[in-house]
Amino acid sequence: MSGRQGLVVLGATGSVGRSTLDVARRHPDKLEIFGLSAHRDVEGLLALCREFRPAQAAIADASLEPPLAAGLRAAGLSTRALAGADALEQLAAAPEAGQVMAAVAGSPGLRSTLAALAAGKRVLIANKEPLVMAGALMMRTAAASGATVLPIDSEHNAIFQCLPPAARCGQALPPGIRRVLLTGSGGPFRETPLDQLHAVTPEQAVRHPNWSMGRKISVDSATMMNKGLELIEAAVLYGLDEARIEVVIHPESIVHSMVEYEDGSTLAQLGRPDMRTPIAHALAWPGRWESGVEGLDWQRLAQLRFQPADDVRRFPALRLARAALRDGGAAPNIFNAGNEVAVAAFLAGRLRFTAIAELVERLLELAAAARLPAGDELEAVLAVDAWARAEAGRLAAAMA
Repeated sequence: MSGRQGLVVLGATGSVGRSTLDVARRHPDKLEIFGLSAHRDVEGLLALCREFRPAQAAIADASLEPPLAAGLRAAGLSTRALAGADALEQLAAAPEAGQVMAAVAGSPGLRSTLAALAAGKRVLIANKEPLVMAGALMMRTAAASGATVLPIDSEHNAIFQCLPPAARCGQALPPGIRRVLLTGSGGPFRETPLDQLHAVTPEQAVRHPNWSMGRKISVDSATMMNKGLELIEAAVLYGLDEARIEVVIHPESIVHSMVEYEDGSTLAQLGRPDMRTPIAHALAWPGRWESGVEGLDWQRLAQLRFQPADDVRRFPALRLARAALRDGGAAPNIFNAGNEVAVAAFLAGRLRFTAIAELVERLLELAAAARLPAGDELEAVLAVDAWARAEAGRLAAAMA
């Protein structure tokens, strides 16, 4: 490796991965792409390899290793092809790269993110699910290895930017902080009549009014499950109890989150709704790099609106997330698994939009009476996740 920082991008062909590489293109003197991964998009991964010429490329679906290797040879690249879930862990832990962008969507990103943390890397965590599933384990792993955790979620990155300079994820916050406020657009159905929500289609749900995101996270935004996941994530990253985290509807998506201090001050991070801003912040931290995102035009910024996210009929996900956070233990893991299964069923046309939250609530009720593995080690986390997915699948079939 050269004097540049070595970077691995896990989930390189997804929306966050593409945004990360867009920032990297702007700073070839600072970053060297050591490794890239994708789930099944061989052609997308090969295109990125031809451009960035990484030392290693990994495809999560082991059956796709032959076309990946053949494509690399045909392009005359010396990039080494890796395949399978273990390959992502190997890539994440590679000593040649000091930074890892963890952007594998959903729970499949847990093992590779843990591998990067165990290796003591600077880990840029873009996906909420591993922190919700196994937050205590991840923070404990980071503390033991000396890894640095930097959040890429726009809300948690905003909170990080508004904290005192010495604050670090996974460590106790300094005194003087009263609460944090997570902002959310409210999604595309913020004002849709309640009696019409049951008829929402997948095509409608993935049309976010402000952000360009993947299908799963777009549905999460529409249900406000993303804010529920972020609420749990904030508790993990910043050591906050549920009462010190507030969710606020902010339709413009300009204020990305806020921190309120004991002296009455509130610090907010503002910017255009573009993931390249938090990505560039984390890549450059504690410095600042150009991201490709324009600053705000204050003369044309008409208004910033805020309203409470307290409509439990419209946003039942927030009530469920708070209950899971209060219950602790395996409840956040179950909350996440139920949502992933329910969203997949909705996108496949097998579940109503409003049934997503209904399924998660039923699953949490079932879990309260089940004898689930105790503890927060990886084996217990994965066992609970497997149980929750199996039960959620049965619930989805019954509710179809």
